[in-house]
Amino acid sequence: MSLATFAAAQILRVLPKARITHAVGRLCEQPLPSLVSAMVSRVYCRAFNVNMHEAAASHGSYRTFDAFFTRPLRAGTRKVDTAWLTSPSDGKLSALGPVDDASRIFVKGQPYEVAELLGSHEEARRFVGGSYCVVYLSPRDYHRVHSPVDGQIAEVRAIEGELYPVNSIGERHIPRLFARNRRVVIQIDTSGHGRIALVMVGALVVGKISVNVLGSGDVAEGSHPIQPPMPVRRGDELGAFHLGSTCVLLTEVTSAFHVGEGSVLMGQALSAREHRPATSTAEQTGADT
Repeated sequence: MSLATFAAAQILRVLPKARITHAVGRLCEQPLPSLVSAMVSRVYCRAFNVNMHEAAASHGSYRTFDAFFTRPLRAGTRKVDTAWLTSPSDGKLSALGPVDDASRIFVKGQPYEVAELLGSHEEARRFVGGSYCVVYLSPRDYHRVHSPVDGQIAEVRAIEGELYPVNSIGERHIPRLFARNRRVVIQIDTSGHGRIALVMVGALVVGKISVNVLGSGDVAEGSHPIQPPMPVRRGDELGAFHLGSTCVLLTEVTSAFHVGEGSVLMGQALSAREHRPATSTAEQTGADT
């Protein structure tokens, strides 16, 4: 632990994180003239090495910075694998492993209570003996989130919390980081693989999380049962982070993840492949569905 990172962590504890996040969010949604939009997006792309060749629209086409950040991809830029479980987003697979008998997962050596992460002890019991993985989205990544499985969305649950940054400093110095930050849980029931919980974790300046089944706005705190449940296919778009953050994926299946840590793309296989044609919306019309 360096003195600099320890000092940064202590500063983060006292910053008015919610006010900073809301201010940045309002700024990101302000209309931009085309020339300003082009300049801002080009500077951002150079700073974070963003691949704009994959984007559906060019520089200057985005009315706001938020529209640029949540930009859709061109059709065909992501292929959804035939595996039953695929990556919900682009990013870095930074941790994976089992859910232990005490319903805990361990990320970077830190224990997390699944009940606290999901906001439900009843739901947490489902995943004892199952598996988890963590996908971190960096500023350069595509920030829309897609269904990792074929199934039905049963419920969306928004849990209010802090807005610590989800980076190496936050992971190292903020205990229970993912369970303390604001998060949105999407429950997807599958045929043959039980329930999947996709947890979208907020962070500093990532206050807004949208889920398509509930509209384009920020998900309101509390439980949102989806009646009747909404069918989804692997690769179908579920929602978006409006600036960065992390996905935590939980499954009832033991040893579900047949991959190692490292970079992943949306639609990439996370489990063993099933030899059947993929028919997701993302494959038919592109990832900007």
